[in-house]
Amino acid sequence: MILPIVAYGDPILKKEAVEIDQDYPELNKLIEDMFETMYEASGVGLAAPQINRSIRLFVVDGSPFAETDDEDEEEDPKAIGMEGFKRVFINPIIEEETGEAWGFHEGCLSIPKIREEVYRKEKIRMTYYDENWQFHDEWFDGYKARIIQHEYDHIEGVLFTDHLSVLKRRLLTKRLQNISQGLISVAYKMKFPSFKKGK
Repeated sequence: MILPIVAYGDPILKKEAVEIDQDYPELNKLIEDMFETMYEASGVGLAAPQINRSIRLFVVDGSPFAETDDEDEEEDPKAIGMEGFKRVFINPIIEEETGEAWGFHEGCLSIPKIREEVYRKEKIRMTYYDENWQFHDEWFDGYKARIIQHEYDHIEGVLFTDHLSVLKRRLLTKRLQNISQGLISVAYKMKFPSFKKGK
């Protein structure tokens, strides 16, 4: 089932999410719905707060980063291993972040049509549970680390715009307000905070 993606301005996106256990109701169905929602919106990651669940869960599929239209084009070293990089992260913790910070123009399904350069460390070590409740302790780098760091921010109540300078955020104020008020056309289902009943 395709779920509406919560738009910028909804308080749930600024809230630190809570851990879950194996008894969380219909978890497998939720994970399935999150992947379906993410694919429908052409995303590479989706965190539970973005579908109005304040829990420490996100899904990723980095395959689009592995695709290239030009066979002669040299492979981006940061994209190595992205083909088939599909994961579920439950109760994740970033244990370490190392390496040089590098910039990349990030976007977000909750903040459509805005992309800005965000600097993040190139390598991370993360502990997490997968959908089968198997525990993992792994290192990720390149685009894998980038996607994970972005989604991890969501469960911490942080948006990519929070990493921007005060000046850059000020310049985006009107566009962000338009998103929160639903004054934007998007090709996927969204839930806008200004349209909540009783608000």
